[in-house]
Amino acid sequence: MYKFFHNKIQQLYTVQVSSTGIGIFRILYGIITFQEIIFLFYFRHLIFDPIPYIDVEYPMIPFFLCIWGVFSIFLIFGYRYQLSAFACYFAWIVFVNFTPMQRDFDGGFDSFMIGAGFFLLFMPGKYSLSIDNLRDKLTNPFIHYSSYKPHTVSILSYYFPIIICLGFLYFDSAIHKLFAPHWRNGLGSWLPATHPYYISAIDMSPLLNQEIFQKIIGYTIFLFQFTFLFFFNHHKLWFFYLLVGVCLHLGITLTLNIYPFGLAMLSFYALLVPFQWWMYTASTLQFKTKTLVVLFDNQCPLCCRTVLFLSHFDIFKSIDFLPVNLHARTFPEFNSISDQLLLTDLYSIDLKTRRTYSGLNTYIKILFDMRYTAFIALILKIPGIYHYAKNKYRKIADSRVRMHCSDTCAPSQNLTEVNLYNSFFNLHESAQTRVTIQRLTKVFIFFLFLQLNSTLHYGFFYRVNLSNHLNPFFQPLIEASNSILLLSQTFLGITPHALYLHDHFKGYDRIFALTYSDQQGIIHWLPFIDNSGRLLAPHWGRVHSMWANIAVTPHIDRIRLEKFIMKITAFWAAKLNLELGSTTFFLLEKPIQAPDVWVNDLRSKNIAQPWHQIGTIQWRNGRISYEIPTL
Repeated sequence: MYKFFHNKIQQLYTVQVSSTGIGIFRILYGIITFQEIIFLFYFRHLIFDPIPYIDVEYPMIPFFLCIWGVFSIFLIFGYRYQLSAFACYFAWIVFVNFTPMQRDFDGGFDSFMIGAGFFLLFMPGKYSLSIDNLRDKLTNPFIHYSSYKPHTVSILSYYFPIIICLGFLYFDSAIHKLFAPHWRNGLGSWLPATHPYYISAIDMSPLLNQEIFQKIIGYTIFLFQFTFLFFFNHHKLWFFYLLVGVCLHLGITLTLNIYPFGLAMLSFYALLVPFQWWMYTASTLQFKTKTLVVLFDNQCPLCCRTVLFLSHFDIFKSIDFLPVNLHARTFPEFNSISDQLLLTDLYSIDLKTRRTYSGLNTYIKILFDMRYTAFIALILKIPGIYHYAKNKYRKIADSRVRMHCSDTCAPSQNLTEVNLYNSFFNLHESAQTRVTIQRLTKVFIFFLFLQLNSTLHYGFFYRVNLSNHLNPFFQPLIEASNSILLLSQTFLGITPHALYLHDHFKGYDRIFALTYSDQQGIIHWLPFIDNSGRLLAPHWGRVHSMWANIAVTPHIDRIRLEKFIMKITAFWAAKLNLELGSTTFFLLEKPIQAPDVWVNDLRSKNIAQPWHQIGTIQWRNGRISYEIPTL
């Protein structure tokens, strides 16, 4: 086995590909992290307070969420990439494992984000679509921007996270699905989409009511997850896996009330998009011919850095920057301007109208021609702002320093920053390459061992209930396996993916909702669950999991249900400015079906079931009392 993996890694190690996909994945990961931070900030009292707004146990949570948010923005823009990637990875671990998020508010995708965050530490995320890439260029200002070529990286930096974060996940999930009757019946994707707690605001009934279509989807997912690990990079099958994977997770995002999970998984497919597609997309967006030529002094460090900065953000490539001493006389419009005067300002010419610009007007024209920055140009043209900016420009332009290129213009080393990617994937001399390939092989086998430990422990031994029959001889092995699982789940996100199986839905035949009575005695639905039984936005992700997976289950635990009723009523009373002590809340119940076999129009039937009031909840002096006799 070692030799097989060693040969595969050796074969792929020297294959160099574009880094664009990794840059896009970094941006998507950062955006998903940032939106989750906003979610946590909004629900911070519900999630982190023992009693929302009454007993505040973590007063520093908003501060740490803001710090995490800053680093996620850094990650999106690729600024201080290694530091921001580590900060986000560390924050996921701390918040998931050392706050109530672990016990009561599992987001369903936390382990995935931890695993993806770990691999981001070793991925070349700074080489594409990043500010760090610009910072590296600015250290060598006298190298013309056109001399920089797109970075290429080892294809292993794509394949390692795809295999471990997606391939292992899918295969583990498929093993669990074998033990679920509704998945074996081809209804694995259909059943959650008919349960009121899990449905989104989009009515998918026209598709859900097609039995054959739903079974095709269910069995396709089975086939996809079992085989993805082995064939995702096959030249004849890659489009099948890309298409099915995108449709699968886009379907989860649109159909189920767990948008963050669907989007997080969907973001990973930026790594599966063929490299040529990114190049084709870039060439399609870019202008075929330049619209503006800007002349700059190539012996002025400030001018050269300005050109590097502007060209970096000129994503449509509509502007050409040329040294004034080499190209000024090729444009007749500048013949009347002396060489000395051309060096005092930044001159430009519109290639369509042949109109010339100088100074601040050149910058405004550049911002217009870059298209997406046109609003900044409009702001600069406002009277008052324009005159202030023109004076500032004049002071800077007149104080700039020119130098004659000699040794001072020689290329300098890029910014020194820890780069874990270079430690593992950069090409070295032949002797070092052998050592690196051996190291990568051992790392991959180690991850394979961790995943097999999780899959066999929960996907097989637990499912067939062997752990009880093997005692006491195998008890030490079971305990060791649990310890390894704890570490791999905490730091690498390797965890069982037994989502929405029969042990979750079997017997899930009733759901609950909450209403309240105002001071006039009028009954209102708490803006948490509506009269159809659907959890309302923004109660997706971990708040949805708290209620639909922990508070309300096939086997109701009264203590847990009352705990979360307390949290929801206290949280929304504060949000709605209700007088908690004088408001009466009502617990409603209605029956639903969650069968293993096909039932036509089940989504509509579950929604149409009537509600029955089964209890009341009241607060007095900061304490809650329940009257729920039938529970």
